[in-house]
Amino acid sequence: MTTETLLIELGTEELPPKSLKTLATTFFEQIKLQLDTAKLSYSDIQWFATPRRLAVKVEGLVASQADKAIEKRGPAVNVAFDADGNPSRAAEGWARSNGITVADAERLVTDKGEWLLHKTVETGKHIEQLIPDMVNQAVSKLPVPKPMRWGTGRTQFIRPVHTLTMLYGDQIIAGETLNVAANNLVTGHRFHHHGLVAINHADNYESILREAHVVVDYQERKQTILEQINVAAKELGGVALPDEELLDEVTSIVEWPVVLVGSFDEDFLNVPAEPLIYSMKDHQKYFPVTDTEGNLLNKFIFVSNIASKDPSQVIKGNEKVIRPRLADAEFFFKTDKKQSLESRLSSLESVLFQKQLGTVKAKSERIASLSEFVAEKIGDDKALAYRAGLLSKTDLLSDMVLEFPQVQGTMGKYYAQHDGEPEAVAQALEDQYRPRYAGDALPEQTIGCAVAIADKIDSLVGIFGINQPPKGDKDPFALRRAAIGLIRIIIEKQLNLDIAELIAKSVELYQDKLSNQNVEQQVIEFVLGRYRAYYQDQNIAIDVILAVLANAPSAPLDFDKRIHAVAHFKTLEESATLAAANKRVGNILVKFKGELFTEFNVTLATEYAEKELASIFSDVKVKVLPLMANKDYQSALTELATLKQPIDNFFDNVMVMADDEQVKTNRLTLLSEIRNSFFAIADISLLQ
Repeated sequence: MTTETLLIELGTEELPPKSLKTLATTFFEQIKLQLDTAKLSYSDIQWFATPRRLAVKVEGLVASQADKAIEKRGPAVNVAFDADGNPSRAAEGWARSNGITVADAERLVTDKGEWLLHKTVETGKHIEQLIPDMVNQAVSKLPVPKPMRWGTGRTQFIRPVHTLTMLYGDQIIAGETLNVAANNLVTGHRFHHHGLVAINHADNYESILREAHVVVDYQERKQTILEQINVAAKELGGVALPDEELLDEVTSIVEWPVVLVGSFDEDFLNVPAEPLIYSMKDHQKYFPVTDTEGNLLNKFIFVSNIASKDPSQVIKGNEKVIRPRLADAEFFFKTDKKQSLESRLSSLESVLFQKQLGTVKAKSERIASLSEFVAEKIGDDKALAYRAGLLSKTDLLSDMVLEFPQVQGTMGKYYAQHDGEPEAVAQALEDQYRPRYAGDALPEQTIGCAVAIADKIDSLVGIFGINQPPKGDKDPFALRRAAIGLIRIIIEKQLNLDIAELIAKSVELYQDKLSNQNVEQQVIEFVLGRYRAYYQDQNIAIDVILAVLANAPSAPLDFDKRIHAVAHFKTLEESATLAAANKRVGNILVKFKGELFTEFNVTLATEYAEKELASIFSDVKVKVLPLMANKDYQSALTELATLKQPIDNFFDNVMVMADDEQVKTNRLTLLSEIRNSFFAIADISLLQ
């Protein structure tokens, strides 16, 4: 069958850079889905994107669908004809619907009977009939939150559309999308190539556009930019700060990348690096450069969309633009230092944390008290923790943070150092927001851990306390992130803390502000709900997580020990049998309506297997109890695993539900004691 390359390109005005990659990949996925659904085979498919186009190229695409054999079964022969052999109404109606006569029908004979049958072949459609609708369907499914209209028409899209190319080999596929008719003309570079470019064959798309100063392959353009940035940084004797999001955004802004280097006055380096970096990256889309030890240099790397005949003019223009930005940061830093963090506390009285929960100042005071409580629990300095908690939000009204919200906490650290606060307090002001995102660093010091934990607990308890928990994808107070951060800090920093205790203390600090009477239980359940994602990211099996969740331990470090103990237990060959036995015992106990004995009575035991099990379990229990007390759950489960053989013997040789009520209850008591020994760690019956 004939195959050729298909090219689809939608040419637009400059698309939003932060949306470009998503738009391009969605367009690609929709086209691919429809080709696959239509059973049009191809050898390869890839997507392209620049600020002014979305494109898909399909190599080795067949020219049409394969013909499809269709069999339509009619009524059974015994109802298709009357006693005289004349066609019934049902048979004639079926034949007319298929465009034949009853006499033309074939017969389908099976061991269940005989039916009328019509065989036909549905001719496959040519891609000229299919592609235009596929493109329209794909465009309609693009994520366009705010469509716009242009000109005098009512057509809407994310940006005005100027060209549409649908090319199969060198043949234009006739069609229309967004009121633009298809042809083989595309736009070149806005400045380096005026006018439209004709694509003479779909295979030549990339090479023809390259001649028009457009690198249409997004990944190639991104890799070129990254390589040039690294070369430029190396020539400066430094390292460009990595930023995947910024790299994607810059790749989405340019079609013909040219990497250049600019500089700024060294005096600006007296300002903390963070606001300078944010100013360069967020405002100007520049890549800051540090030396090999991580110190910011007075250099920046930027990506131009023009290959200028005089690059020095482009560099000079960018240096001129960045200077007032850095000057603002310098001014804010100098101004902020004139006022101590402590003196800003009163100003927080005018800032609302949440209408029902009061001001940020009140929150700071609660964080301070809770930080003190946490510090005492983990054996750190209570006074330093209280001080750090009290000052934790004081940088929010500084000029620097108002201009660069991303540096909250970080600037608090610098201002605390300037004020002469203890270093542990200063560091805690930055640590309180960690971890900010998945994979982010945790607080460096335990005082910072105390403040970070207190801040997160306060938010969780407060928002749940006024009955405003996250719903669906709405989480305005980022409580899911706070809960996972809480778990990470306590587990990864090996802190012996019980979340139930922290929540109870937080509820006490809120006094009468909370209206939800079930707040403590709801917050615990919410935090427990985050463990699943946390451990799945570590490739822990879901049944292991569910087994520990069934026990619902409220201390994260204890939860973690149980998780790893159960994961190890699952690797033992005895685990499957013991899991099944625990499940069986659980099912038996659910049906038992009586009351168990306080302990197993050996004098009621009549069978050797139950006496043996009771004896071995008694010895195992002596070993397990101290292990449990020391939270050595792995060793405890390993000891309990030795019960496999006597438990197997018990079930093979003993009738649990004996006719004698005393004997039956006694046997159930033994099984319940064994099951509870396992359940004290986790519900192993849930293991698969």
